[in-house]
Amino acid sequence: MVNSLGASGLRFEREGSIGWCIIDRPAARNALTSAMYYGLKRAVRLVNSDPELSALIITGVDDVFAPGGDLGRRSDPGDALPEGLSSIDIVPFLTIRDSRAPVISAVNGICQAGGLLIAMMSDIAVVSDRATFRVPELLRGIPDATFAAVLPAHIGIAAARDLMFSARKFDAAEALRLGVISRVVPHENLRTAALEAAREVLQTAPVARAQVKRMLNERYGQFDYETMFGALDTSPEPREGMQAFMEKRDACWIPANLPR
Repeated sequence: MVNSLGASGLRFEREGSIGWCIIDRPAARNALTSAMYYGLKRAVRLVNSDPELSALIITGVDDVFAPGGDLGRRSDPGDALPEGLSSIDIVPFLTIRDSRAPVISAVNGICQAGGLLIAMMSDIAVVSDRATFRVPELLRGIPDATFAAVLPAHIGIAAARDLMFSARKFDAAEALRLGVISRVVPHENLRTAALEAAREVLQTAPVARAQVKRMLNERYGQFDYETMFGALDTSPEPREGMQAFMEKRDACWIPANLPR
């Protein structure tokens, strides 16, 4: 059975009491459109409202989980967003974090930017040993408020500075060592391991689990979305960063005489 999430790049499938949200936009390497971001929110709400569903697993296709938002701001035929939504209304990260039903990310490959936030905000991220990660927002001139709150809570200030300020790529072994994610499995075992993680979480009492989740989530502190979305609306840096990415050139702020 397949349900529409209002985004042609997402599929929703049922496997008993488990819902699967599959990021399936291979022509764009799973880059997330606004409708896909909101569709992930819809998937979480669906699992929480359907008495026949108990947990959600999010995964990707081929060698990509999710690389973040589509910087070309493209959309696909079949994408459907409600009228009047703000940017903060569209992004799904806090909805994933606060979900009563367990959310498991089965990270099958490249996982960057918004894709990494989806994994980190899930209750458990089960990661293929082939997966790679990156926090590239500052390369694009975006002062990302979610990463600024979430990364230090997961891995400490020093490691968060390293990953955000360098925007370097890192592999699954380093992600596990730092505490970005908690489980790495052989690639061929990913689906089985994700289902096992869901089964494990569903052994715990739901009301007590929700109370513990609330207490854990308090450790994230403040999400300064006013600064983030203000910069996206008014600063020239995000526009330059995205344009440089699309044109495959250095952004204008990179020193011309930087030693190589």
